Amino acid sequence: MTRTPALSTRVLLVCAAIGVATGILGGVEGWLAAPVVAGAPIIYGFLLGVHVLPGIVAQELLRLPWVALLAHVLAALVSSAIAPPFTGQFLMTAMLFGGLQEGVAALFRYRAWGWWRFLLSGTVIGVLVAVIVALAADIAALPGWAQTTYLVLSLLGPVVWTLVGLGAGAGLRRAGVGAPRRTHVASR
Repeated sequence: MTRTPALSTRVLLVCAAIGVATGILGGVEGWLAAPVVAGAPIIYGFLLGVHVLPGIVAQELLRLPWVALLAHVLAALVSSAIAPPFTGQFLMTAMLFGGLQEGVAALFRYRAWGWWRFLLSGTVIGVLVAVIVALAADIAALPGWAQTTYLVLSLLGPVVWTLVGLGAGAGLRRAGVGAPRRTHVASR
């Protein structure tokens, strides 16, 4: 019996499709970031959470090593085509979020694919986003309730987007998108 390599052509194509779909969302987020920070800064961390989607969808659908990082990098390239001024941020976010998602999956030896494991990676990313957003933005200038809301939404954004990604990945799996192609050997 021959073993299919983890990054077969099928896996690469599925990750590319995920990267395109989620990269479009990431590009839109890139253009929305400045107006949101200027007009409604307390929701920025939640908006930033959309960048967890490539890895979550890829891992939920394919359940293989490296697919989160691959889908993130491809999504970052698509996002960069849509919003070129943010290319550096997209690529850094892809490496960071994809790396964390791969790290959490590797911690469980790529054998735990329950919803709780995905929420664990979403929570880790949420904590990171909350800390980065708190350091990068001048949240001290906001009233106390806005600071708290800002941090809570920054933590919850990646978790909520993780749930969205789980739903999308499960729906794609039910539709047969991630299923390996079955080959039949004709008997002679």
